[in-house]
Amino acid sequence: MEESLRLTFSGTIYLVAFRRLHYYVYIMASNSGTLYIGFTNNILRRSCEHQIDTFQGFTKKYHCHKLVYFESYSDVNQAIAREKQLKNWNRIKKMNLIKSQNPTWSDLSAKLFSLI
Repeated sequence: MEESLRLTFSGTIYLVAFRRLHYYVYIMASNSGTLYIGFTNNILRRSCEHQIDTFQGFTKKYHCHKLVYFESYSDVNQAIAREKQLKNWNRIKKMNLIKSQNPTWSDLSAKLFSLI
């Protein structure tokens, strides 16, 4: 998301564009229902990395390739705190959270890619 800041210097007005960072807490799922919770500053890139198994680890081992839930934050500390909170939830609570926003557990990354 780009925003602009209006600055005045010696009577001249300058518009300075800057990119506002967003941070995301997300849940990836496998077809068998295995869940992975993560944090990123680029949800499109990160979901793609999971889908093509870019890195060795949990999501590659358990085939967590579907982005089924995400939340956006402008404050990195809030996002990190939320990630930790969700990781401490039991499975049923996590599943209910996903179902509240994505009842069919569809892959949300396709919708995100269509927006760019």
